[in-house]
Amino acid sequence: MTGRSRTLPVGALLLVLLAACSSSNKASPQVSATPSHPAPTSTAAAAPSPAARALTGPYVALGDSFTAAPLAPRLSGTANEACQRSAPDYPYLVAAALGASARLTNVSCYGATTRDLTFSQHTSGPARPAQLNALSAADRLVTVQLGGDDIGFSGIATTCGALSLTDLNGDPCRQHFTQGGADQLAAKISQAAPSVAAALTAIRQRAPHARVLVVGYPDILPVSGNGCWPEVTVARGDLPYLRGVETGLNAMLATQAARAGVTFVNTYTPSIGHDACQRAGVKWIEGLIPTSQAYPMHPNALGEQAMAGAIEAALR
Repeated sequence: MTGRSRTLPVGALLLVLLAACSSSNKASPQVSATPSHPAPTSTAAAAPSPAARALTGPYVALGDSFTAAPLAPRLSGTANEACQRSAPDYPYLVAAALGASARLTNVSCYGATTRDLTFSQHTSGPARPAQLNALSAADRLVTVQLGGDDIGFSGIATTCGALSLTDLNGDPCRQHFTQGGADQLAAKISQAAPSVAAALTAIRQRAPHARVLVVGYPDILPVSGNGCWPEVTVARGDLPYLRGVETGLNAMLATQAARAGVTFVNTYTPSIGHDACQRAGVKWIEGLIPTSQAYPMHPNALGEQAMAGAIEAALR
């Protein structure tokens, strides 16, 4: 998503499907692994594996809004507020599992794309430095979760939400993005692949001794059934198509991670059955009217805990 402001128009909020985040940097002060608001406890965070405990040294979290967790209890400080980083986001949970030696620097930011790794990102406050500036040869762990905004998910959400009003039982979104025979969204995923590859190369160059984990996106839409319009404004016939867009994005990220020789963390498979259409306490993704402190169509505290658990499992 291209949104750089901290507050979206009400109409846009009602059409969000997969918004991702914005950028920040080491020019922002290093933050403690212990947030100012206590983060929810996750089972994995409470009992890290010996391998995870052995991974000591600086940890840098790069990413977008799925990493920053906007609208959850906000962390204090200008950089945290501008990027909408929150206490329950998974970097803090992972850092807590790794212990004090992790020395977390969280530069994830609402609205971030791969471009924001190397260029300053504009937020509602002062522009935040490039996220890659947070890296150094001393780092031992880097997580990165980017790509959704590179393919324009905010615009996709707005378009598909509006089109759902015209044909609730059909697939107007798929028809719109495949008119003329070519799938525009599949093309955008392919076009984003070189940017992801370049980003991973840059991360490896700046943090050559770090374990690098590419974090995928969790399941947002139900894998069966007719959805839950208007809680999620997607026409019934468009559910398979839009799920395919997300799984296609995750597949591209996994491929680029493998080619770069880094680890891909699959958060989609374990999140099936915890999508935005599930009831409170089961859902890991909030709907358009959140039932807990989280941005619409973004992970809630349970979702952030689940992503933290998947990362911790990958470190074992």
